[in-house]
Amino acid sequence: MSERLPLWLRERCAMELRSMVAVTVVLLIAVVVAVHHFWSGRAQPVGLPAPEPAASATAPADAGALLPSATGHGTTGGPPGAAPPKDVHVDVSGEVRRPGVVRLPSGSRVADALRAAGGVLPGTDTDRLNRARQLTDGEQIMVGGEPSDGEPAAPGAGLPPDGAPSGPLGLNSATSEQLQALPGIGPVLAQNILDYRTRNGGFTSLDQLREVNGIGDHRFATLQPLVTP
Repeated sequence: MSERLPLWLRERCAMELRSMVAVTVVLLIAVVVAVHHFWSGRAQPVGLPAPEPAASATAPADAGALLPSATGHGTTGGPPGAAPPKDVHVDVSGEVRRPGVVRLPSGSRVADALRAAGGVLPGTDTDRLNRARQLTDGEQIMVGGEPSDGEPAAPGAGLPPDGAPSGPLGLNSATSEQLQALPGIGPVLAQNILDYRTRNGGFTSLDQLREVNGIGDHRFATLQPLVTP
């Protein structure tokens, strides 16, 4: 039947058919693009991250062994809940710059107590002191006098060289060894006494002993009943 139509009409119908096909294809492409755009822009579900395993609340049994001590030196820790070591109180007396009670950390030594008391006075004999001895709470350190608690007395201390007790020692005739046998007198202080005796032509009064370098009031009181001019 289409063959009966005029040629120009057939050509026009063919052109319109091609146009409709092209328009249909364009519409389909537009629909596809719109559907893709809509689908890609929709909200996406977000999954929660898996929870990490909880850290153990129990510390290792030997964790305290890795902690540094308060003094800065590495040390092994005591049992959990143990109280920290207490300070010690020591009475430092005698020939020091600031005699009195000093407070020191537990584990301190005699040398630490002497420094806390301002140091030993010049000319003081400290041979009888064990500076490395560890201190205990409540003890007394006597510097330049009788040995303090815990300090062993030197052999023959307070006795003449022959070990036999006798009367007061004469300062004008005593030797260095005899002077060192007196309490609180060491080689340095004994030499100071001999030098004073040489410079002044001997002792005429016991009070002159106070003028010797290293003889303080406490030491003079200790030596007074043991010597004579």
